[in-house]
Amino acid sequence: MSFLNYLRVWLACARYSTVRTMMFRFDFIMWSLVELFWMTVNILLVSVIYRHTREIAGWTQYQMLLLVGTSMIMQRLMMGLFWSNLFELGRNIRTGQFDFFLAQPGNPLFMVSTRKLDLDGLLNVLVAVSVVAYSAHQLGLHPGFGDIVTYILLILCGLIIEYGTLLLIVSLTFWIVGSQGIEGSYFTLFEFSRLPKEAFRGASNVIFVWLLPVVLVSNVPSKSIMHGVDARYVLWLLGVTLLWLLIGTTVFRRGLRRYASASS
Repeated sequence: MSFLNYLRVWLACARYSTVRTMMFRFDFIMWSLVELFWMTVNILLVSVIYRHTREIAGWTQYQMLLLVGTSMIMQRLMMGLFWSNLFELGRNIRTGQFDFFLAQPGNPLFMVSTRKLDLDGLLNVLVAVSVVAYSAHQLGLHPGFGDIVTYILLILCGLIIEYGTLLLIVSLTFWIVGSQGIEGSYFTLFEFSRLPKEAFRGASNVIFVWLLPVVLVSNVPSKSIMHGVDARYVLWLLGVTLLWLLIGTTVFRRGLRRYASASS
């Protein structure tokens, strides 16, 4: 299939998801409000903490709020674009419904990853962007077009890292009976993305900043919009983006080779 064909497939899936969401409007509104409530709690938590201190690891209140907003953008994009699809992968493998994706005339990973969109998650991306814009305004930042493009590209790198990590986790279902317990580790890991890099010392710095770049995915784009691009961290983020995407897709493909269909 060509790129245009894949684009048509994705647009058809997006249209299907939109129609289905409008058929169950109450669910859409309820889950949108649940996610909005979760985001509001995180924002209020920052406000409460900074009533008792001026800085945390050298970060002021609105710098921290910009960091939290950046993390929220990536997580809402992840939830809206890929989470439901990858979360269902394990169940489909166990039940044999994964055969449905193998029978389609396209790349199995693409078909698995893009079948559904969660509009409630995508809607709240706008809220997260508003948090970042408000924080930048309070900090007196005036980013140019190039700064904004760089920020968006770094956000996309973080999204790819999160996608590769979750793909790696759910692909383990090819080898184990179920991955429900370890799927939650995605949320545990990327909770650290709301924290400044400077808060990590010693072994935690090595693990969560460099080995598992769950901190850099939000810190690098946030710092780029506040202080300008640091080539060292940007190059590292680009490198680990390719690495984690390669790891995730490699594990998925190896699992695909050993998959026993429902008819076998």
